[in-house]
Amino acid sequence: MALAPVEELALLLKPAAGGLYLVSTGRAEQLAVQRSLYGVDDDARIVQMFRESLDRIAAARVVILGVPSDVGAGFRRGSNLAPQAIRATMLSEDPDYRAYMDRERIVDIGDVFVVPQLLHDEMLAPAQLEASRRALYPDVAPEVRATLPVSPLSIAERALDLVFAINPRVKPFVLGGDHSNAWPVAAALSRARRDWGIVQPDAHTDLLAERLGIRYCFATWSYHANDLIGRGGRMVQVGTRASRRDRAHWESTLGVRQFWGEECRARPEQSLDAILAHVKSVGVSSVYFSNDIDGTDAAWADATGTPEPGGLEPDFVVELIRRLGREVGLCAGDLMEVAPPLESSPGSAARTLSLAARYGRETLAALTSEPALAREV
Repeated sequence: MALAPVEELALLLKPAAGGLYLVSTGRAEQLAVQRSLYGVDDDARIVQMFRESLDRIAAARVVILGVPSDVGAGFRRGSNLAPQAIRATMLSEDPDYRAYMDRERIVDIGDVFVVPQLLHDEMLAPAQLEASRRALYPDVAPEVRATLPVSPLSIAERALDLVFAINPRVKPFVLGGDHSNAWPVAAALSRARRDWGIVQPDAHTDLLAERLGIRYCFATWSYHANDLIGRGGRMVQVGTRASRRDRAHWESTLGVRQFWGEECRARPEQSLDAILAHVKSVGVSSVYFSNDIDGTDAAWADATGTPEPGGLEPDFVVELIRRLGREVGLCAGDLMEVAPPLESSPGSAARTLSLAARYGRETLAALTSEPALAREV
């Protein structure tokens, strides 16, 4: 017997900031963040309010989903702590945060529950799938349990499919995690939207077909997402600078469009105009804004797995978000690769998180705005 979408979401997800499996160390801090997010003192009320949030998906304009997984990262890890930390920072910096969410019909639907040794169900043997399903869904009927995903990328994709089934017009904003967590967003969007493109601030291209035999990870998601949207320049990468190949290679072989960090820094206004002109020229009706924090210069955001100098200025990224929201429209957004434990100097994690919160607020504003083109039609 199939579950109703909300019932299945209640199995797949946990309350906001609750996607990390904690028993002792870190548990008190996790609960403190959850009490603040939900505005309650009673821990039992956290679960109740989480369940109530799922019932609000049908009327939501935007849903926030946390995916605290860094299993798909490559070098240094720590972005599993980002969804909790970014939410806490947004809440601490804006006393009106919860009221703003209510006014704009932004619903935080919680976190994907992450088994930190898993990445994608395609990579698991049947015996491991069965063992993980028994551990994650012990009280579910066996015939239903056999249909449920267990890995973070697979759970996130299924959760977003269910969200779109409930509300086809809703826009997701996903908090990662490493950049592999953009793949389930793209996969679900491919079934729910038409004629969309991707704008990806990132130091790296993420355009490998596979990495060490792994199909979906931080270095490959853009390659597969580019195929989903039909290539043709609908994948736009901004701030690129850490690549073994030059721009001509990527643009000629994969049909992406790249604006490298050096040109964006040297001519910011002209680069913004060129990015917007290109996005409009390829005929997309909306954009998935996939924001890797390392697209921003390391001087501003070094608490990440692969900080790189020569990147984008924060004001440039903010203006890019605003112009895309005004002139084209966003269908989805994310914030990836923030890794609070990886600060390189005292206080730099707090600086990175404050910038991430700023990007989060700007992306939510763009997701809830109506683009000029839509107003004119």
